[in-house]
Amino acid sequence: MSSSHSASCSNDGPRAAPNTEGRRAVVDEFVSFWGEMASSWGINRTMARIHALLYCVEEPLHTDQIMDRLQISRGSANMNLRALVDWRLAEKMSVAGSRKDHYTAEKDVWHIMARIVEERERRELRPVRRHLRDCVDELDPADADAISDADRALHDRLQNLVELMEVVEDVSEALLPLLKNRESDLIKRLVAFIQSLDGPALGGASSPDSSTS
Repeated sequence: MSSSHSASCSNDGPRAAPNTEGRRAVVDEFVSFWGEMASSWGINRTMARIHALLYCVEEPLHTDQIMDRLQISRGSANMNLRALVDWRLAEKMSVAGSRKDHYTAEKDVWHIMARIVEERERRELRPVRRHLRDCVDELDPADADAISDADRALHDRLQNLVELMEVVEDVSEALLPLLKNRESDLIKRLVAFIQSLDGPALGGASSPDSSTS
C-alpha cells in the first residue's frame, strides 16, 4: 500500500463528499448492476435501470433527462415509466415552472421489496398455477377407471407442480405482511430458524440413512 493511500485511510477527520463526477460514476454503476439483477426479480431490465436512476437522484426527472442519461428511446422510456407507475414503484408529478411530467421513485426499500413480491405473485405465480390446474383438470375424468396409466402418471406430475406453486404462493403471502410492517427482526429469526433445519430435519447429508444407498 502506498504511503499516500495509507495517509488518506488513517485520516480520522470527516470524509469529503464525492465530487459530481465521482457521484455520477457510482450512480452509473448502480444503475447497471440493478438492471442486470432485474431478471432475477421478474422485472424488465430497462424498467429496473430507470427505477435505479430515479432512486439515486434527489430531484424528480422528466422523460428527456431519463432518455439522455440512460441512452434509451422515448418509446422505451414512456413504456417503462408507465410500468413503474403501475407497480407503484414510481410516481408521476408536476414541477413548478415546467410543463413536462416528472417522475420520482419510491425510496422506501421495504415498500419496494413488498411491491416486487406482490407483483410477482400476481403476474407470475398465480397465472402459472391456474394454467397448471387447467391442465390437471383436463386429465382428470369423472370416471377414475377411464384414465390410462400414462395419463395418470402425467396427471400426478402436473399435480405435483400445482402443489409446489401453491406452497410458493403461501410463502409469498406470509412474507408480504412482514415486509409491509418492516418486521426485520422477525424475518431474521425466521431465516435463522430455517437455516437451523439442517441434517435429519430436512433430509440433509447428516441423515442417518444418507450414508447408505
